Amino acid sequence: MGHDCGKHGYKHKKLICRIFIGFLIFQIAVLFIVFLVWAILRPTKPSFTIQDATVYAFNVSTSPCLLTSTIQLTITSRNPNSKIGVYYDNLHVYATYRDQQITLPTRLPSEYQGHKEISVWSPFVFGNLVPVAPHNAMALAQDQISQMVDLVIKLDCRVRFKVGSFISGRYHLDVRCPARITFGSRSTGVLVGGGVKYQLVQGCSVSL
Repeated sequence: MGHDCGKHGYKHKKLICRIFIGFLIFQIAVLFIVFLVWAILRPTKPSFTIQDATVYAFNVSTSPCLLTSTIQLTITSRNPNSKIGVYYDNLHVYATYRDQQITLPTRLPSEYQGHKEISVWSPFVFGNLVPVAPHNAMALAQDQISQMVDLVIKLDCRVRFKVGSFISGRYHLDVRCPARITFGSRSTGVLVGGGVKYQLVQGCSVSL
């Protein structure tokens, strides 16, 4: 009897092993098919453009150097893929000056972008009495004299790509949009409802 139980246990373990190996082979086959589809379709990262920036406040105080700013942006994103959709998750936008963040991050709603679709966002970014780093304070003072400030608008988010019913994992997307703001006699903006609107239509750099 004990010998029979041993053979029965061996067969049971062998069956479990076969089931496990079969499941593993199935998983590998599925992953290979997904990889093959992915390689053939070659997903391309989205392209971004900053269309305009409307400046409602950009005030600098000295000793210490503090910056208060309110800016409304218009940013577009285009999905260049004809067979791949894009999900945008945890999307935040903020303004920087010489690599220093000068506004709080504004969160945008999650969005799905279909094949060849274009999305448009018009967020406000705010910064109230933000301390400017000493080396940037000197540069900002010089920019005020020249009546020209170069900002970089940054977007951070996680993207997922959709191929058919398959949805990829999340990838970090880093977007940098140059925005040149001019003041005084050099201003190229147009007065709009208490702010100055600058037409930029500038392509952004995108890292994935």
